[in-house]
Formats: sequence, structure tokens, C-alpha cells
Amino acid sequence: MQQIINFILRYKNFLLYLFLLTISLALTVQSHSYHRSKYFNSSNWLTGNIYKTTSSITTYFGLVEENKKLVEENKRLHTLLFNQKKEDSMQLDTANIIYKVIAAQVIKNSYGLPRNYITINKGSNNGIKPDMGVITSNGILGIVENTSKNFATVQSILNTKSRINAKIKNTNHYGSLVWDTKDFNTVQLVDIERLVPLKIGDTIVTGASSSIFPENIPIGIIKKFDLNNSQSSYSIDIKLFNNMAAIKSIYVLDNVQREEIIELEAKTNNDAQ
Repeated sequence: MQQIINFILRYKNFLLYLFLLTISLALTVQSHSYHRSKYFNSSNWLTGNIYKTTSSITTYFGLVEENKKLVEENKRLHTLLFNQKKEDSMQLDTANIIYKVIAAQVIKNSYGLPRNYITINKGSNNGIKPDMGVITSNGILGIVENTSKNFATVQSILNTKSRINAKIKNTNHYGSLVWDTKDFNTVQLVDIERLVPLKIGDTIVTGASSSIFPENIPIGIIKKFDLNNSQSSYSIDIKLFNNMAAIKSIYVLDNVQREEIIELEAKTNNDAQ
């Protein structure tokens, strides 16, 4: 208490000046409409900027939660899309689900090696298993190769071991998607016969000969094409829809009928031998 009294006594002249200045300003604002309007405009400007800054800070810290909501909504929409039987239906029949969709995040991504892999933050505890397809909101990404309880590694399409069935959109012309290691935003579509009409800008999507990916998942567009060495088929450069250097949110596709398909095919192959 004594320190407060000492402070007041030491700065009494300055404090008296501030007190008188405040009173004079208040009287000026009250007695003149011009000053009053300037005061309130300044006050509104200051208050508005404080609210704007506070709102920006609150919004920033809310982005994580908002992003989670968007990922979950995208997961629901992808599930609906991959299991939709009627084009005009927006209701999901859970009894007839073929593809389950699991949302995850990328924690490591390589794209400058001959064999690139992506590590995600979901594993066997979340239902992730090898040979599940992985996509983003823009298109195909790769196939799950190994899992632990909480993580999984994905063989990227930017991998010399990768070979995925693909086709030219709205046609029945199929080939294989491979990578020549030259450009991380460009892959190649091979085995398309030379009689097939092509043009720059044609869209490439996943084919129907796979139990890993649904048909018609976007891949990219034709960047250029040439006949191969044997002159019998094309080698086509595909510019990917995904920016492979900036992957964050992904979706793992679980074909619940895949094991049944594999067992049937294995039985058929054994019977044929």
C-alpha cells in the first residue's frame, strides 16, 4: 500500500495532467457533434479491428477441427460414390457396400527415388491391410504394401514396381500405368494399341480389371504420346491430377468382396491346370 502512495506522490503532476486531459476530451466530445462523430468512428474502427483480429485467431485455431470435418465429409461422399447404383440416388444402402473408405493423413512422402513410398497414420488397428487402393480427392495415389498397428506404407504410383490397370475415359481401351522415373508429376500408360484414336487432353482413369480400385477413378490427362519401338502400341505420357510433392489427406479403399474374388480366381486357375 505504501508503494502505491509513493507512486502517486512521485507522479502526482503527471497523473493530474492525465486526469484533466481526460475530462477536457470528454467535454469536447460531448459539446461538439463533429468531435463526437470522429470519436465514435475511431472507436468503431478500433473495436472492429480488435474483433477482426480476434476472429482471425479463433478461425486459425479452428482450422484443424474444420479440416477433420471436411475429411469426414469427403469420406462419406466417396463411399456414396463408389457404392452408388443409381445415378440419381443419394442414399447409401449399407447392406450392399462394396468399397469402404478410410480417411488418413500422410506423414512421410518420397517422390524423387526410383521406388517411392508414402507412410500414412493409419494401420491394422484401423482396418488397413495390404493391397488396398489409396486415393486423394484429386485422383489415384498408390496401393498399401505393408502395415503395422498404427501405420502403413503405400507403394506410390511413382514406383518402378507399380503397374495399375487404367483406361481412356468413356472407352474400353485399357492399358497399364507405369513410371519411367523422369518426372514426379508424369506417369506413362502403355499397351494401348496404335489403332486407338488419341488426342492431347484426353482423361485417363482406372480400369475395370482390378479388385483394388473402383472403375473411373481419375488419374490424369494425356500430355503427349508416341508409338513404342515395335510400332504396335503407344507409350503415353500422363500429367497427373495429383501434385505428388504436396499430398496430405488421403483415402484408403477397402473392397470388402476382394477376398471372395481372389478365392474364386484361384479356384478357377487350379481347376484349369
